Amino acid sequence: MIELLIFGILFALLGFIVLIRVAKGPTAADRMVAGDSADTLLCCAMVLFALFSGRGIYLDISLIGAMLGIVDTMLVGRYLEGRKEL
Repeated sequence: MIELLIFGILFALLGFIVLIRVAKGPTAADRMVAGDSADTLLCCAMVLFALFSGRGIYLDISLIGAMLGIVDTMLVGRYLEGRKEL
């Protein structure tokens, strides 16, 4: 139980740092990387919560979120590069 508390505090601290980078990022690419990092943190937190609660549905939701995060990163990267076609 104490391990979950330590990981929760760590994830909250990392999430706060990432949100600062999203708000104050000097370029759009920095904001995109910070958003992707926030998505990864959220997926990891959901996996830890699934382990804590013993329910597998959170693993499925985490997997879907990770897949959508990859697609989002690719689409925003192409937009920032200047190519509009998929």
